Amino acid sequence: MKILLVEDDEFTTSVVVQALTNYNYQIETANDGQLGLELAKKVDYDLLLLDVSLPGLDGISLCRQIRFAGYQMPILMLTGKDSTTMRVIGLEAGADDYVVKPFDLSELIARIKALLRRGKEILPIVLTWESLQLNTNTKEVTYAAKHLHLTPKEYGLLELFLRNPQRIYSRSALLDKIWSSVEFPGEEAVTTQIKGLRQKLKAAGMTVDLIETVYGLGYRLRGEEKDKSIQREQGVLDSHRGTDNQITPSDELAQKHQAEAKVMAVVASLWEEFKQTLGEQVELFEQVQAQLSDAKPNLSLLKQATAQAHRLAGSLGCYSLLEGSTIAREIERLLEETQTTPKQSASLQLGELIKSLKKILHQQPSMPATSSSSEVSSRRLLIIDDDAILTERVKLEAKIHGFQVEIATDLKTARTILAHHSPDVILLDLSFPDSQENGLKLLAELNQSQPEIPVLVFTSCNQLSKRVEAASHGAYGFLSKTMSAAEVISALTTALNQHHLTEAKILVVDDDFLVLNHVTALLSPWGLQLTTLKDPQRFWEILEYTVPDLLILDIEMPDFSGIELCQAVRNDPRWSHLAVLFLSVHSDTEIVHKVYAAGADDYIRKPIVEPELIARILNRLERVQLRQKLTYQYYHQ
Repeated sequence: MKILLVEDDEFTTSVVVQALTNYNYQIETANDGQLGLELAKKVDYDLLLLDVSLPGLDGISLCRQIRFAGYQMPILMLTGKDSTTMRVIGLEAGADDYVVKPFDLSELIARIKALLRRGKEILPIVLTWESLQLNTNTKEVTYAAKHLHLTPKEYGLLELFLRNPQRIYSRSALLDKIWSSVEFPGEEAVTTQIKGLRQKLKAAGMTVDLIETVYGLGYRLRGEEKDKSIQREQGVLDSHRGTDNQITPSDELAQKHQAEAKVMAVVASLWEEFKQTLGEQVELFEQVQAQLSDAKPNLSLLKQATAQAHRLAGSLGCYSLLEGSTIAREIERLLEETQTTPKQSASLQLGELIKSLKKILHQQPSMPATSSSSEVSSRRLLIIDDDAILTERVKLEAKIHGFQVEIATDLKTARTILAHHSPDVILLDLSFPDSQENGLKLLAELNQSQPEIPVLVFTSCNQLSKRVEAASHGAYGFLSKTMSAAEVISALTTALNQHHLTEAKILVVDDDFLVLNHVTALLSPWGLQLTTLKDPQRFWEILEYTVPDLLILDIEMPDFSGIELCQAVRNDPRWSHLAVLFLSVHSDTEIVHKVYAAGADDYIRKPIVEPELIARILNRLERVQLRQKLTYQYYHQ
């Protein structure tokens, strides 16, 4: 089973990775949301573990985008946000479960197992092949009652073949299924692991090769004799028949204790390493405490300490220091409140919390005071509006969705804020009665100086002329003040997600190298991600790996024609809406009719007319992104 953990706290990541590895799960990690999204779309994961507060793209938005893209793997949210509202938002975004930090490792493992069972619906307790047994719950493998000590890669290969006895896997497919996306082994790594697995099975007494080499194609599970077919739910059957190979409850419990003991040993080792950083974090809190008595505390330092308190709360929970985790969370909440409404008593409150934290940690800070280099990068929203009641409603809703919010009640204040730091998105009113200028001038300035920031106009005037004027000055969207706060935040989130879309991905399939090179040379300067494929036999494998926005096909190719590939794409629900464009020398009406009947969106004749090809591709990609945007808005407003 392959699991992706998206978590930016390195110590929480270390604990979870070590725990799951000891249960023979294949786990890989990402430390920001955007990377997590890209991995989730490229790799076939069995489960996603997502933190909520992530750099780049928050966990809620990541979950929504995964579900919007049609992926159905189970998703478990791991977060320090323990409010009922956040739980509801997480589940409504598409999460299957929600675990609040600090969490108990045994409970987390149990929830992961439950989700994996639910995700696969019908999972056998024991997979068998003659005298070989693989217990999917305990991750134990035996042959003729002899225990086999397999590496994680060997175990993953064996489980994959036993679950899919009729399927042939190429080496590249096995690399994608078993190896982490951050590993870059050659195909010889597959050969090495399969050789090691065969040797261990032979040493245990197996006289035939379990894994059969299909020359030119890859590997598959060797078929059993007819009277020894693979038995699903073998563990249940054995409990009635009393076979000698049955894994008893006491054996399973002992194996569970062994895995838990390994996890606790790893946790103890990581704790020793983690303690070395605690002095820096406490020192940072003390620096903030010293500044809170000032009229204008250092806002950057305050935000940094807030981020560190959030991480510390989760990390201490992983090490079962629940009281310390609670204090860290209290520090986080105090610092968050102080950023928006400074209090004279905040310094005293923070001092008491620091004292309590030191007592629980049983140490004085000994590390030199340095400011932490890792800061949680949440989305920053700037509201430029003088309507205090309305902006407060939007602000409260935005904070629930993880935004950091600043409010400017006039254009002068807005320019001051923008001169010091840039928000991720701006909500701008156009009308300011106490000013000689309106918001359109600032909108035009931002469009020139900071076009990367989406600016959404927020106004009570819904006239078409105003919409046109705002659009001409560079507005990304136009929102009416009659919308609810939740609808406004949904529109802002959509704008952020759409504004930061990665460049479009194109898969070109043609058996002519000259055509592939020509198309690559034409399209690469436009910032498009191109994948070229000369061998149609690998089409489906490359299609699922690259997840393109547009597919370009030739008609006549060896083994499979472009028309056949297009029909296969259109018959799969996941790919039924993929844009497909044909390049071909054929011009007769019958061929063109077959192309469009197969489901093509466009047809271009060779030789390629460069401006036409570029125009058609860009036009088609614009339609794809527009459809994605409208669909996203429909399901998330």
